Amino acid sequence: MNQKHRNCDTIQDKVASISKYLYPTNTQQRPLLALMSKLTSAEIVDGGKGVRLIWNDESTSRFHAIWLRDNSLDEQTRSSSNGQRLITLSDIPADTTLSEATLAEGALRVRFSPDQTQCHFPASWLKQHCYDSRKVPPPGWTSDGLTLWDSTQSLQAVSFDHAQVLADNASRRDWLAAVQRYGFAKLNQGPCIDGALMELAECFGYVRETNYGRWFEVRTEINPSNLAYTGLGLQAHTDNPYRDPVPTLQILYCLENSAQGGENQLVDGFHAAQRLRDLNPTGFELLTQHCARFDYNGSADVHLQSKRPMIELAPDGELIGIRFNNRSAAPITDVPFEKMEAFYAAYRQFGEIINDPNLAIEFKLDPGDSFIVDNTRVLHGRAGYAADQGSRWLQGCYADKDSLLSHLSVLNQQKA
Repeated sequence: MNQKHRNCDTIQDKVASISKYLYPTNTQQRPLLALMSKLTSAEIVDGGKGVRLIWNDESTSRFHAIWLRDNSLDEQTRSSSNGQRLITLSDIPADTTLSEATLAEGALRVRFSPDQTQCHFPASWLKQHCYDSRKVPPPGWTSDGLTLWDSTQSLQAVSFDHAQVLADNASRRDWLAAVQRYGFAKLNQGPCIDGALMELAECFGYVRETNYGRWFEVRTEINPSNLAYTGLGLQAHTDNPYRDPVPTLQILYCLENSAQGGENQLVDGFHAAQRLRDLNPTGFELLTQHCARFDYNGSADVHLQSKRPMIELAPDGELIGIRFNNRSAAPITDVPFEKMEAFYAAYRQFGEIINDPNLAIEFKLDPGDSFIVDNTRVLHGRAGYAADQGSRWLQGCYADKDSLLSHLSVLNQQKA
């Protein structure tokens, strides 16, 4: 290994500047437990292939030597300006072990062999990134940072003033944090101006342009290219399931709403999925392990298709996405014959759960009101309305959640 990868024992004062890029500084995303955790002992195990740590609450954690070396926080391994790695795994000897492991100033100090690199790991960083856990949550688990909800969810708790969100960092942070936690939030009393939703989307990120344009009109059309452009009621759904990747955020902004009916409805898809899991574990498994198909061919120059599960899990069982849209469902062909009947029973049951009024929040937008949804989690729908009695005009656009979470993280760091 190059000399620049050695002699890292002088970097303790630089660890904080590098590690700030590797986890959030706000306590909402960085558990208080990690901030309060203290190490009491460190013991090299397995001939140097790992280290066993004991914490002040007498719990233990183990870390592999190769994992620690790959995640070293020294400035020779990671850039102090952006936190990105400066080396590849091939730069680290495959036979890396630990020759020393001691505690100093609330951190773990280690020396690696054979390259003799020395590095420090803050106790809070190790606690935050511990992977030695025997607890296996059930499939469909969600992170502690999310709050699942039903019809009892207070709409006031996720409603914010449009002008304040645009003008004030604290208000914007609270709005974005609500979207992260609940999967949606509402804004009130915005301007009734054509295209006003663009400023809203661009205050935290970038508009995602699609075949529908930078934004689209949600009102009655003759020969509509999408049933959203009619007065029909729409079952709660996620948008664009036929697209890969799907737009992860959607904003709907009201400009006119004098029609009778047309109330907006929101359903927490993660809550609905967990209810299916609890009522019908086999059906839940079928919807997570087999793909549905989605198709859109609403105009001459567009044909979009995708193949994804209706309920998507990460490899560790975390619930990460919902795709549910009966209007865009294509023939399902990826389920074995022997399981198709049970799959359809689970599909029906999932739809019935989504239709349960006890899970839905319903509200009517006034002109200037808007709402944003996490399109990978929260389903939105509407009641039908008479298109020839009054008017209902909404504008919609898409954006992506990574920009929202990035902007929220920056605002949280400024607050800390």
